Amino acid sequence: MFELFADFLVYQVLGLKADDAIAHSLHFFIADSAKIFFMLALVIYLMGLFRSFISPEQVRKYVQGKPKFLARILAILLGAVTPFCSCSSVPLFIGFVEAGIPLGVTFSFLIASPMINEIAVVLLLGIVGWKITLLYVLSGLVVAYFGGIAMEMFKPEKWVEAYVWDIKMGQAQTLDTQQDLSARHHYAVAEVKDIVGRIWKWALFGVAAGAAFHGYFPPSWVELLATSNHFLVVPMAVLLGVPLYSNAVGVIPLAEAMLLKGVAVGTTLALMMSIAAISLPELLILRKVIQWQALALFVAILSVAIILVGWFFNIVI
Repeated sequence: MFELFADFLVYQVLGLKADDAIAHSLHFFIADSAKIFFMLALVIYLMGLFRSFISPEQVRKYVQGKPKFLARILAILLGAVTPFCSCSSVPLFIGFVEAGIPLGVTFSFLIASPMINEIAVVLLLGIVGWKITLLYVLSGLVVAYFGGIAMEMFKPEKWVEAYVWDIKMGQAQTLDTQQDLSARHHYAVAEVKDIVGRIWKWALFGVAAGAAFHGYFPPSWVELLATSNHFLVVPMAVLLGVPLYSNAVGVIPLAEAMLLKGVAVGTTLALMMSIAAISLPELLILRKVIQWQALALFVAILSVAIILVGWFFNIVI
């Protein structure tokens, strides 16, 4: 449907030739923009309905009191399926601390929550297929599990800001369980308007970057990325992703264009994961509750883990 719409606009309305670079880029931009915003609205609406039944406080209570290995698995799974961004993950971090949940478990949640973003996963599924999506999800789960263990080995409790230990988590904002479906529908619609209103620029930026990459990326550069030493390319991709600010949704079209141009799966996943899990906004928010030592350790552990994941997939695929 989206491809046919783009075909009509680019080749019939505008009369561009199929072999022109600008036609390729414009076709990519129109088709992917329509696809992404359709899926965004649908997924955010469904997640809004889900969010009306669950709160960060409920997540905290569910994890509290479980054996450490089970608590870690539950935290990762909850981080993967709950619609909490980094902004709401930080209050949950405070709630975990207040509940006495080990910091290693909490960091596993903080890794999984932005990296295995449910919106990004659905968009990936629709754009690059279930195989790449499954690889991304499994990689995120592994990184979250062992990243939390690695953080725990350094006993990061000493680097948590003092005020955090004394804060009681406030009552989570959620709909009353007695509210009817109509109220939940309006809540979900409001979520769509709010979230799309905040990220539409980044989504379009990501699509535009992917379109430019798709139509104008020099073949020699593609060949370099596709055939060069993967042990050097993957760390470069991670270093590029760490300071690069983009919503996880916005980077998906760029990843799709990279894969279509022949860039290795591991290199592409490494860039995606570094942007999703080590973005500057999240780090700035985390700095409010942990000191620079813990923040630097968090970035270092995630960077190494993502590089290892990228190397692994470049070797086996």
